[in-house]
Amino acid sequence: MSRARQPPLVTGISPKEGAAWTKVTIRGENLGMGPADLIGLSICGHNCLLTAEWMSASKIVCRVGPAKDDKGEIIVTTKSGGLGTSTVSFKLLRPERIGILDQSAVWVDEMNYYDMRTDRNKGISPLSLRPSNPLGIDLDKGKIPQKDMELTFPGMSGDFTSEKFSATWYLIENHSGSSFEQLKIAASNLKKQATKKNEGSLAYVKGGLSTFFEAQDALAAIHQRLESDGTERVEGSMTQRLENILNRASDTADTLFQEVLGRKDKADSTRNALNVLQRFKFLFNLPLNIERNIQKGDYDVVINDYEKAKSLFGNTEVPVFKKVYAEVETRISALRSLLLEKLLQTPSTLHDQKRYIRYLSDLHASGDPAWLCIYAQHKWILQLMQDCRDEFISGQRVGVGALDQGGDTRPSALGRLSNTASLKRGGSLRTPRPSTWRFETPQQVQFVEKLSDVVIGQLPNFWKLWISYVNGSLFSETGEKSGQVEKSKKNARQRQNDFKKMIEEVTHRLVKLVRGALLPTTLPQSDLSLYGGWENKTELTGAWLTQIIHTVRGCHEALSALEIPNDLLQVIQDLLLELRVHCVLVTLLHTTEDVKRLAEKEDWVVDNEGITSLPSQFEQCMVQMLQSLKEPLEIKPGELNVLQLDQVQDQATELSVSIMKVFISCLEQLSTKSDGDIDTSHISVDLSSPDRFPGVQEGFSPTSEQRLLIILSNCQYLEKRTFLNLANHFEKHGFTGTEKITRVSVDAVRQLDRNLFEAYIERRADPIAGSLEPGIYAGYFDWRDCQTPTGVRNYLKEALVNIITVHAEVFTVSKDLVSRVLSRIVESVADEMCRLMQCVSSFSKNGALQARLELCALRDSIAAYLNAESNSSFKLALDALPQLHSGGDKKLLEELLNKFKSSMQLQLTCFQPSCVQPVKR
Repeated sequence: MSRARQPPLVTGISPKEGAAWTKVTIRGENLGMGPADLIGLSICGHNCLLTAEWMSASKIVCRVGPAKDDKGEIIVTTKSGGLGTSTVSFKLLRPERIGILDQSAVWVDEMNYYDMRTDRNKGISPLSLRPSNPLGIDLDKGKIPQKDMELTFPGMSGDFTSEKFSATWYLIENHSGSSFEQLKIAASNLKKQATKKNEGSLAYVKGGLSTFFEAQDALAAIHQRLESDGTERVEGSMTQRLENILNRASDTADTLFQEVLGRKDKADSTRNALNVLQRFKFLFNLPLNIERNIQKGDYDVVINDYEKAKSLFGNTEVPVFKKVYAEVETRISALRSLLLEKLLQTPSTLHDQKRYIRYLSDLHASGDPAWLCIYAQHKWILQLMQDCRDEFISGQRVGVGALDQGGDTRPSALGRLSNTASLKRGGSLRTPRPSTWRFETPQQVQFVEKLSDVVIGQLPNFWKLWISYVNGSLFSETGEKSGQVEKSKKNARQRQNDFKKMIEEVTHRLVKLVRGALLPTTLPQSDLSLYGGWENKTELTGAWLTQIIHTVRGCHEALSALEIPNDLLQVIQDLLLELRVHCVLVTLLHTTEDVKRLAEKEDWVVDNEGITSLPSQFEQCMVQMLQSLKEPLEIKPGELNVLQLDQVQDQATELSVSIMKVFISCLEQLSTKSDGDIDTSHISVDLSSPDRFPGVQEGFSPTSEQRLLIILSNCQYLEKRTFLNLANHFEKHGFTGTEKITRVSVDAVRQLDRNLFEAYIERRADPIAGSLEPGIYAGYFDWRDCQTPTGVRNYLKEALVNIITVHAEVFTVSKDLVSRVLSRIVESVADEMCRLMQCVSSFSKNGALQARLELCALRDSIAAYLNAESNSSFKLALDALPQLHSGGDKKLLEELLNKFKSSMQLQLTCFQPSCVQPVKR
């Protein structure tokens, strides 16, 4: 038991050396208790257990495998003893390769190799066994092209197995960099090989001497038999008899087995055909597989199969293979046509376009599919743009946008405008519109948005397709197809100018279509038939033009983001500039119309400052107009300031001045309207408002004199406040003609103010002054014959009451006008009194006292509104009267004046300066 557990020990091996698969006998101790106990055997590191045959505990027979090590130990492993040791080693001999021209006394089996291309074993060509380096020195391949070598050595070859071998060619091709010493070594090697070859013949004879002897004995025996057989003449020679026997045997065999052999040959041919079909089923099934994969859209599989078939059978000489391969080419040609048709179909995605181009490139389609696709896409984009215009012109599109008060919800590639306040600006300033006005989008606006969607939706993919064509990524995402990539780049360089013209044509078409819809006068007459036709459409307001500018700007920004050169997009910039100018001028013109209609909205209700809502409405209208121009006047990168253009600057200034004059003209028209021309149906008075005159009742209609006062008050407010505010707004928005606008506006409103003031004074002062003379001489009054004065006569009191009435009328409208109006009224009355006094030829004592009493009473009552002219008139009037010399007369005059002031105190209170202060309501 203890001896069985000892590890195996190898003490001998026979033979001790040999080639692979040599049968060896291993001897030793404890080599196992039986075949099942042997679990491992390795020689030179190679596992030989499969060939091992256990003989006894001291003997094992096996074959040596093709180990990697040339020399190694013999290790035996058993279940009972475990891993063993060895005291001997085995040397593995590498067999020498016997060339096709080497002599050998034994048969050499043909070596097999595995053909990776056809998946089959194939006998190696004898020429492949030629020495790879006959000179025996390191190879140093030159870089001389093969064509140059063929021109230098016509009809020769560098292959040393060729009949036209050229040693010079071989040396230049394989040893152009070798030194002379190395070439001397090579010559020595060639001599050694020749000597070895000569010695090899003798060694061959020595090694196979016994074989030669046996062959010689056999040949001698055959010769002897043939010689002895020649004496027999009856049956002929032995060879003849043997021939006859073989012929009879052959005939008998043919008779017996002809049918069987025929069936065998047929079966063999069928079997061979089936083998060929099975062996080359890939090729025979390829036409049907191509058809199926095309129907499923698996073009990648078709291309891979075609490439494999082309590499295997593209140059075949086998008729059957040629016929099947021709069918494959027919299917591939049909696939090329199908892919080209799909490539040129529109619309299509950029991904599909790249995919089809790559397929056609892999199938080696003729022409340049990528450029054909670019050209087709270009024509399609142009057609889409033109169809968009024709569709709107023909009236097929009656689309209505859902532009509600919350914003613009119409779908668009640009997101559109959300600030609908610009569209509502004219709501309170224009005549009433249909209830659907806010929901109707003009055809031109819809057209520009649709056209912009077409360009933004198609041009980016078109540009990206060109970029992929330029950098070669159409054919290879990873750069493995360098030949196709370089060819693509070369074609792109040649067609760069053509593509630039395509982009220019698209941008010019976009600009012309927009011009035809919005700026037809900027197009040549020849282009109007193609791009015009919008004459019957609605004229656009500034708000809609602003939205169009926003749309075109979004289109330009989207194209700029693609890194399209700016020179190709300059026409869009020029269009934007003209649209901005057009929008500014149209907005100013429409504002002029809005301002004209402001007169219809005058409600004649004044506030504490004596103005109506008209100046505020005018200012609001102008401010909203300027706010609506914020986007057209905004200067984006690469754009010009439209207000810096001299022509635009002058036009904008003139139109702004025109707006101011139109408003002033509206005020003048309001002042000249008769009472019957005023429409008060729209007036709504808030009686509870503290800012409105409390005396105004519902249905209030101002008199012509009240209208004059109200407009005068509005004129003062315009000059002091509104025009200054508007000047600030004009400057804030970049208008350069603000000084001219303000100057002309102020001059016009001042002129209107003077005219209206004179008209009001004429209406109020003349009746008062005209009533003085009849009142003085009422009752045949005579200055030369009158009684002692008892007080101021009624005509003067009536005149004062009339002046008080004017004061009340003016104060009701504007306290600021009271002093200005009453000063002129008082001036007119004083002048009339002066004239009347100077016209009197003589005064009696009582007459002089009466005249002085009335002049002083009038002067003292209206003293707060005396000016230099009225004071002068009173002084001249008093100077025309006789002077009072007695103290009694003076005392009487003073008493009567005090009596008059006391009795008229309440009425005369309005003439006190403190009464001019605003009344708290």
